[in-house]
Amino acid sequence: MRIGKLSNEQLDRLILSKLRHTRGEVVCAPSVGVDCTAVFIERGLAVLSCDPITAAESGIGRLTVNVSCNDAAASGAEPIGLMVTFLLPPHVTEAEIGALADELVEAAAAANVDIIGGHTEITPAVTRIVTCATVIAQPVSRELITPKGVRPGDDIVVTKHAGLEGAIIMADKLPKGAALLTDAEMDAVHSFAALTTVVPEGLYAARHGAHAMHDVTEGGILGALWEMSAASGCGIEFDKSLIPVHPITEKLCGYYGIDVYKLISSGSMLIACGDGAGLVNGLKELGVDAAVIGKASNAFTHVRDSEGNVVDPPEADEIYKV
Repeated sequence: MRIGKLSNEQLDRLILSKLRHTRGEVVCAPSVGVDCTAVFIERGLAVLSCDPITAAESGIGRLTVNVSCNDAAASGAEPIGLMVTFLLPPHVTEAEIGALADELVEAAAAANVDIIGGHTEITPAVTRIVTCATVIAQPVSRELITPKGVRPGDDIVVTKHAGLEGAIIMADKLPKGAALLTDAEMDAVHSFAALTTVVPEGLYAARHGAHAMHDVTEGGILGALWEMSAASGCGIEFDKSLIPVHPITEKLCGYYGIDVYKLISSGSMLIACGDGAGLVNGLKELGVDAAVIGKASNAFTHVRDSEGNVVDPPEADEIYKV
């Protein structure tokens, strides 16, 4: 396609005409010629976060919505609007742009968030689709929840299973002809995409006693545990055997030689709370699997497993080995 911005006709036909506007807080919605949006924040406090999607080859629209909205949900904030930038390589087709927009709209509807603006451009600066989104959200309670809120004695809960997003990426990058996964297993791992949002559990936990939350992205479960401990100054001891791992993810990690506990896991969330068992039961009633994997302590200031091994600070995510 032609380098530069989409024509106004293409922009409207491929993207803008598909956007749904359901949030009453959005005062000015995107349209051709309108460069800014406006959002009314009733409670006086806005939560914002920004994230790119650079490594995925499928489910890009869904991940664009979920990764940014997950950050907001981890702060106990309900997403209102999303500003989205598409950087597209010259070989992209209109059909691919339209499909990307369709996926974005579907994911936004599932997260109950409006697409309120952004930018779309064809550029040789990228060789594949790159997206970046900024979310604006408002807390569901008066207290903003951050990873700093971990308290000694808190249970540490993890939702869903480790390596969730990483499994999708690894499956998509399997060499042609690789017989690692059956067709049913490939369908199953692609179904993980629907689990990459943590908005339901984040908002539920915010209303039911969570002291701190952290969505599990690059660096995996171990990286998120380390970051939560560093932010709060509390030590965390956990039992690795209690961290749920899907058998297909285990198979993929074995094939690539990857540590699942250091693998990007968008869709999983760490929650620190006083009653982990009660929260797990409540989340399961919501339809979200969860498990208590450890406990916070003021007796030490690092993260260690049940055998006493200390977790090092996170480095490059395991997915980059692929």
